[in-house]
Amino acid sequence: MDDSARGEPSPYGYASARARLAADRADTLARTAALIRDFDGIIAANALVAVDDEHDPEGSSTAFERAHVAALLARAREHLDDVDQAQERLARGDYGRCERCGEPIPAERMEARPTATTCVPCAPSGPR
Repeated sequence: MDDSARGEPSPYGYASARARLAADRADTLARTAALIRDFDGIIAANALVAVDDEHDPEGSSTAFERAHVAALLARAREHLDDVDQAQERLARGDYGRCERCGEPIPAERMEARPTATTCVPCAPSGPR
């Protein structure tokens, strides 16, 4: 079955969406691996210094750095989950349809946010 028979809203079709999602997944996996290495490096560096955070002038910046990398890692893992869910929707044939109203999500939105699950009018406002 071709893309137009499925009601694919994107002029690039399912094959293009599949390629975009695969590339996004690979990039996210690479970013996750780099963040894990960074996080492990921070932990290892802290193990080599005195554990007196109260008097260590670097203690607060190290804690901030660790928390920052942990937050980036959590977001990368969330994004990986979003990509996996988008790939599942693609396999089911309902990729590119709004989960709230059922209407096609405009191609421009799918191009900008390949993991989008809602059209713009149905999208929640504010940060996730």
